[in-house]
Amino acid sequence: MLRFVLLAVLFGLPTFAQNAPSDPLMAAGCGANEVRFDVKTDRKQHPTEQPEAGKALVYVIGDSFYDHTAIHIGTLPTRFGVDGTWVGANGYRSYFFFAVEPGEHRLCTNMQSKLQRQVKSSTAATTFTAEAGKSYYFKTKTPERPVTNEEVKLVPVDPAEAQVLLADSAFSTFSPKK
Repeated sequence: MLRFVLLAVLFGLPTFAQNAPSDPLMAAGCGANEVRFDVKTDRKQHPTEQPEAGKALVYVIGDSFYDHTAIHIGTLPTRFGVDGTWVGANGYRSYFFFAVEPGEHRLCTNMQSKLQRQVKSSTAATTFTAEAGKSYYFKTKTPERPVTNEEVKLVPVDPAEAQVLLADSAFSTFSPKK
């Protein structure tokens, strides 16, 4: 009987290891929290593209409460990740876009901060299915009057409405911080 139990445990360990839970934020689509971006925005540029053959394009638009305040004194970058890897970041009232393969994806966003509480309260995620040749638009959305622990949302945007938001936003360029 003891041999049977030992064999069952020995052969069962790989199964348990495969089902071990990963980082929940990475499972939601976010990247590693240590990754940081330097972000620059350009209000004069409003580029758009057509998806390359066999891919889809995803536009992410920053539209938080802080983007609509009368006085603006710096904003922490907002990172965006797909399937567990950060793909870029937005600055104040800005957007960028990136290509994805067709299929189901997890899109995540959060504020780039060293304060874990701020990262958690600014994190949102959604799942979408991309089709080759199509463009998808998402924006961050916070309550009009945010209070502590109120969540940011990541919401899909109608393509026509997205054109209005893109025209009113700066274009973000970013590079990983070293």
